[in-house]
Amino acid sequence: MPSTSTGKSLLSFLDATTHADSREELLSELVATCLSTFGCDSCDILYRETGDGLVLRASTVFPELNNRLKLGKGVGLSGGVLLSGEPVFLAKDATKHPQYTKYPGFDDHNFEALVILPLMGPSPLPFGVLLFRKATAWKMTPAEKARLIEVSQIVSGCLRGYNAAYQAGAQINRLGALSEVSKTIATSPYVEEILQLLVNLTAQQFNYRVCTVRLLDENRGELVLRATQAQAKAYQRKRAIKLGESIAGRAIAENRPIIVRDVQVEDDYIGHDLAVEQGLRSMVCVPLTLQDKPVGVISCYTSEVRDFLPDEIKALETLAKTAAVSIEHAKLQVRNTLMQEMHHRVKNNLQQVASLLRLQMRHSNYKSLEEALNDCLGRILAIASVHDLLSREDLDHVGIRSIADTLVHHQKSSLMLPDRQIQFQVRGSDVTLNMSQATQLALVLNELIQNAMEHGFKQTQSGEIHINVEDKDDEVSVWVSNSGDSLPEDFDPTVVSNLGLKIVDNLARALGGKFKMSNVLGWTVSEVKFPKVTGE
Repeated sequence: MPSTSTGKSLLSFLDATTHADSREELLSELVATCLSTFGCDSCDILYRETGDGLVLRASTVFPELNNRLKLGKGVGLSGGVLLSGEPVFLAKDATKHPQYTKYPGFDDHNFEALVILPLMGPSPLPFGVLLFRKATAWKMTPAEKARLIEVSQIVSGCLRGYNAAYQAGAQINRLGALSEVSKTIATSPYVEEILQLLVNLTAQQFNYRVCTVRLLDENRGELVLRATQAQAKAYQRKRAIKLGESIAGRAIAENRPIIVRDVQVEDDYIGHDLAVEQGLRSMVCVPLTLQDKPVGVISCYTSEVRDFLPDEIKALETLAKTAAVSIEHAKLQVRNTLMQEMHHRVKNNLQQVASLLRLQMRHSNYKSLEEALNDCLGRILAIASVHDLLSREDLDHVGIRSIADTLVHHQKSSLMLPDRQIQFQVRGSDVTLNMSQATQLALVLNELIQNAMEHGFKQTQSGEIHINVEDKDDEVSVWVSNSGDSLPEDFDPTVVSNLGLKIVDNLARALGGKFKMSNVLGWTVSEVKFPKVTGE
């Protein structure tokens, strides 16, 4: 039968276990209960770390050092107890013991008596130590020593019980969370949506403070932040990191999860200030791999210093593999869609080239075959310029000013006579058009720029050609103006035999707009106005 005092102690410790909402809170409750049970001046709990060192997990006098103060293997009396499993009882002059080691920076905490007890688990080696201090000498009777050992066993039992219950509950929760996250990200066909779902659901289901995904840019050797559920703008703007300079890079290089117990004090962690600001503590980085090829890394942060249990890490590894497969599948779907779209666009543009050639065949006013081929070549290059810009800009839209700049460059290098001094200016809004409208407008601009250079500067040796773009109420206006030769007073672009202007008039109507050409304040101004189409 246990003694009455031991029975009361057991009830006190069980009460502490019942009311604790987290492991950190339980540890704090246990040292406080130990302190009141024996009337000591301080009580600490230290846990074994990898490499048989110790880390302070709870303290009644140094709570600010929790999870930060570390002792190497065998350092101090506590290190000796961890290795031997035997308790230490020092009734007085504890600080004079040859193995005694002070906590760094806390020389003013003086005491006489010291008791260090092993915390035992299923393993024959302790998983930590329980430490008591008294400011005065402590004359411990055999019965009191036995009671101290009993309390250490009770504390060990409380911690083991909590860990077992936490792990069992967490495992059930993590299996459900893993299923939920995997099922959701597998249904999305878009990479960006997959990544955002991954961080949002992982943080929510696994109760993480912050979750981020970085994808590998192989050409630059960088991990680029692509998704996070953190609301702080500073976190969302975190820079790309080189593979060799970060913990995430180590996870990729070593192809295994990397755990950091406390990012706020870890030397290799990049961004201590932001970690402190956002309240980030423990972190695990899990590589995203597909057939052992690195794709990126998912980093999960907690708001308290804690361990990542083996089944938790396995769940994250499984989730990472699922995410990598979903990302690659989405990329393949996008590539397939792009190929279909590109085939469709090439077919349409070849049909447009064929139509232009038919128009050109019916227009027999060319002086030579070379002149006819040059006209044909210019129109094909105008279409090609749109495809070139699409490959460098947005997939479906391209800016009018970008088209104009490209065409001006082509025309200056191929059509400008050596004795002509013509200055070009492209001004106005860089209105974006879809593929269809961009191709038609490129042909329009090509004809108008070519017409201005060939016919506007027959007599005039120098001048300017301006291209202006305006977008007003979803109606786009494009002007090509030149300061060269004036138009005849009776000029009508709809009845002239110039093939280029006929093409412009036909394309303007195809755009649902209109074309006009006139003299304005000594300038020849060609205007095309049409409604902007927002869809493809």
